Amino acid sequence: MMLEKMIDYIEIPTSDIEQTKKFFAALMGWEFEDFGPAYTCFSDGRMKGGFYESPKKISPEAGSILLVFSAPDLEAACTQVRELGGKISKDIFSFPGGRRFHFTEPCGNEFAFWSE
Repeated sequence: MMLEKMIDYIEIPTSDIEQTKKFFAALMGWEFEDFGPAYTCFSDGRMKGGFYESPKKISPEAGSILLVFSAPDLEAACTQVRELGGKISKDIFSFPGGRRFHFTEPCGNEFAFWSE
């Protein structure tokens, strides 16, 4: 059954599909299915999306959306991002409702983790 008016699928550019798959498989446990050399689909069991080959990057400063993941242990998530080759673009900070940090994955796309 298809649910109406909810986010169903997201697509994200990446300059290196294999590197992106390796990073997110280790960080998030995502599984991937390739559709040719320039596209891969991911699933975390709840959300699906894809990465497509492109030199473009997602960044809130460039006007794109920010995908924010939840993590019960923000410090551990921050450490794991660094260990996997990501870079912290905004250190952990508080905001009304919780705390979060921003990071770029190895191909330069920006994401965030948050916790209550």
